[in-house]
Amino acid sequence: MPVTSSPAPTARARRLTTTFYLYAFLDDFVLLYPVYALLFTDTGLSVAQISSLFVVWSLTGILLEVPSGVWADAVSRRLLLAVAPLLGAVGFGLWVAAPSYWVFALGFVLWGVRGALQSGAAEALLYDELDRLGLADRYGRVIGRASTVSLLGALLAIAVATPVFAAGGYPAVGVASVLASLLCAVVGLALPEHRTPAPGVGVPTGPETAGPGLDRGSGGGVAPSGELVRVAPAQPATEDPSPGPLAILRVALAEARNSRAVRRALLLLPAMLGIWGGLEEYLPLLAGEVTPTAGVPLLVLLVWAGVMLGGLLTPLGQRLTARRFGAAVGAASIALAVGALAGRPAGFVLVAAAFCVLQMASLVADVRLQESITGPARATVTSLAGLGTELVTIGVYGGYALASTVAGHGVVFALLACPYLVLAVALRRAGASWDRRRPVPGGRR
Repeated sequence: MPVTSSPAPTARARRLTTTFYLYAFLDDFVLLYPVYALLFTDTGLSVAQISSLFVVWSLTGILLEVPSGVWADAVSRRLLLAVAPLLGAVGFGLWVAAPSYWVFALGFVLWGVRGALQSGAAEALLYDELDRLGLADRYGRVIGRASTVSLLGALLAIAVATPVFAAGGYPAVGVASVLASLLCAVVGLALPEHRTPAPGVGVPTGPETAGPGLDRGSGGGVAPSGELVRVAPAQPATEDPSPGPLAILRVALAEARNSRAVRRALLLLPAMLGIWGGLEEYLPLLAGEVTPTAGVPLLVLLVWAGVMLGGLLTPLGQRLTARRFGAAVGAASIALAVGALAGRPAGFVLVAAAFCVLQMASLVADVRLQESITGPARATVTSLAGLGTELVTIGVYGGYALASTVAGHGVVFALLACPYLVLAVALRRAGASWDRRRPVPGGRR
C-alpha cells in the first residue's frame, strides 16, 4: 500500500466517510417521495399512465447503467456524483412548477439518469479512496453504514413531509426536495478523489488476471503522481490502441471473462439484491392482508428497521465462513416464507429478520465484488452488476404480477423466497474459495 503523508490515513478516511454518509443522507432526503404518487393522481393521471411513468424510469436506468459506469471510469467520479443530484433537482422543480404527464415523464428520465450516474461511481470512488489510504478492509463497514444512513434520510423525509405539505402543499415539498438535491450536489463536490482518469487503459490478458482479493497485493507500485498501480504477476497488461469508452468497456468485460472471482460476484450480487429489492415494493400489499390500513405503515417500518440493521451487520457478514453465510441466507429464505404465510402481523417479525439478513448478504456480495476487481474499470464492472440487478428486479415484478393472479400476496412472497435456498446451497459449496477472501482477524479496521 502507498505511504500517505500527513494528515494520517485514519483522519483522511474519517473525512471521506463522513462526507459519503452526508451525501447518502441528502440523496434520499426528498420530501416528494411519499407524496409524488398523490401529485400524479391529483393532476388527473390514470393508474395506467402512472405505471407507464415507472416503466420510463426503469428503462432509463437499464439503458444508461453500463454507459454511465464507463463514463465514471473515463472522467471524474466526483464530478458525476455532483452532477447527478442537480438532474434530480431540475426534475423535482418541473414536477411542481408545471405538472403534466409529459413533464412527469421528463422528470423520471432525469431521475433515471441521476441514479445511473451514481450507480457504480459511488462504490468505485469509495473503494479506491479507502484502498489508497490502505484501509480497503473498511469498505464493507462504510457501505453498510451508508445504506442505513440513506434509509434514515428517507424515513426522516417521510416524517418531515407531513407538516411541510400541510403548510405549503406540493410547492413546499417540491422546493424542499430541490434544496436537498442542491445540498447533495455540493457535498458531492466535497468528496475527495485522487484518481486521475486516463484516456487509454490497459486490457488485462491471461486467465484469472483479476483474481481473488489475496492476489491484489502480489504486484504493483506507486506512480510518480502517488497513485497506486497494480500489475498482476507474470500477466502484464497490453496497451489498448483504441482509447476511450469502448476500450474501458472491453477492459471491464475482459476482467469479468478472465476472473472467476469477478464472475461469481457479478452473478451473486444481482441474485441476492434483485429479489428482495423487488419484493420490498409489495410490502404494503402483504401488510394489507394481515392488518387494517392504519397498521400498514407500522409493519412496513418494522421491515425497514430490519433493513437498516442489516446494513450495520455487514462487517459481521464478512467474517462468516461460506457454510455459515450460506446457512444465514437459507434461514432468511425460510423466515421470509413462513412470515409471509403466517397471515398475522406477528409474521412480519420474521419478514423483517429475513430482510435484515438479505440486506447484509447483499452488501457483503458488493464487498466481494469490489475486492475482486483489480483493473482500472471498477465503476464499469460495478455497473454490470447494477444492470443485472435491474433485470432481476424487473423479472420479480413480472413474476409477481403473474403469480398474484392466482395466489395471495403471502403465497407469492413465499414462492419468491425459494431462489434464496438455491443461493444458500451454492454459497455453502463455495467453501475455501469464499473463506480465503474473508478479512484477516486482527487486520486493520
